[in-house]
Amino acid sequence: MNFPRPAFALSLLATTVLLVACDGQQPGEPQAQAVDVGVTRLSASTMPVTTTLPGRIVAYRTAEVRPQVSGIVLKRFFTQGSDVRAGDVLYQIDPAPYEAALNQAQGSLAQARAQARISHITLSRYQKLLGARYVSRQEYDQASATAQQDDASVVAAQAAVKSAQINLERTKVTAPVSGRIGRSLFTEGTLVQDGQSDALATISQIDRVYLDMTQPSNAFLALRQANASGQVVPGQGKAAVDVLVDGHPQSLHGQLDFSDVTVDETTGAITLRATILNPQHSLLPGMFVKGRVDEGIRPDALLVPQEAVTHTPRGDASVWVVDNQNKAETRQVDVEQALGDNWLVSSGLKAGETVVVSGVQKLRPGVLVKPQPVDTSSQANQE
Repeated sequence: MNFPRPAFALSLLATTVLLVACDGQQPGEPQAQAVDVGVTRLSASTMPVTTTLPGRIVAYRTAEVRPQVSGIVLKRFFTQGSDVRAGDVLYQIDPAPYEAALNQAQGSLAQARAQARISHITLSRYQKLLGARYVSRQEYDQASATAQQDDASVVAAQAAVKSAQINLERTKVTAPVSGRIGRSLFTEGTLVQDGQSDALATISQIDRVYLDMTQPSNAFLALRQANASGQVVPGQGKAAVDVLVDGHPQSLHGQLDFSDVTVDETTGAITLRATILNPQHSLLPGMFVKGRVDEGIRPDALLVPQEAVTHTPRGDASVWVVDNQNKAETRQVDVEQALGDNWLVSSGLKAGETVVVSGVQKLRPGVLVKPQPVDTSSQANQE
């Protein structure tokens, strides 16, 4: 059946308008809803800046006890592992040969003095006879030279006696410093030698000890730059250092003495030395501990809860930020270190911005969010 062309065109237009109207309503499609997220508003705060570094305990002073004369060890006078004072007798070496040497030196001195006395008497007589020309000038000069030689012999004999006395005194091996003495490496009856390489024992002063710590050179330079820019304000005087044993703080404190002037070529690290008070002798030389160094004060620190920060496999850090229109956007940040349950952020954020701490799994860039403040005060506690 054939329809008139005008009627067919009108019918087709009406059908098209009806389809468009029905498609525009979309009654089955839900309206877009905001995503519920927990947020916190960042605020700058003043906080101490610390760094924890590995280190080793070194005795404040160490003295290796060695014999200064040769001989047989007759007796040991100290208790191994006890405290000794400077000057305490530690060992007795057989003194008999040195007593004999001293007696011989004293006899030589007496002989030299007697010879010198005769020479001076002769010189005095020649001086009187020289004026009357009973002796020649040559004889007088010879007598004068002989007297001077004998005087020199007396001085040499006196030095020999002094040397013999010193050697005899050195048969008593004494403590050069006060401290705690370790085990004895030689027993009675052992022959020891003057200048031997092996020490008889070692004395360590541990009432206070050194803590030698290593810090990467790039971290050391970063701190210097932060001090220069004002990001970190150094404290007055020397930096405080606390000792950590197995990660736990101890009641042992000290101060940083100096940093080494060279970088270790193999590790790229700088050695820092601190002096630690050790009244109970709980720190022993050779122990591996950690030192927490107070590097200064950061006047405008930004702390972000750790759950708000995500890391890529490459280690890049990012957070979700809520803008003024309540839309989420991702932001790359630089984090320096973990402080308790927070990250210390050095760049990428500023005070007053709002970051998402929960519900980040549902976020996409530009999505509308419904921020709910989260109390993170308990997370701000630091170790």
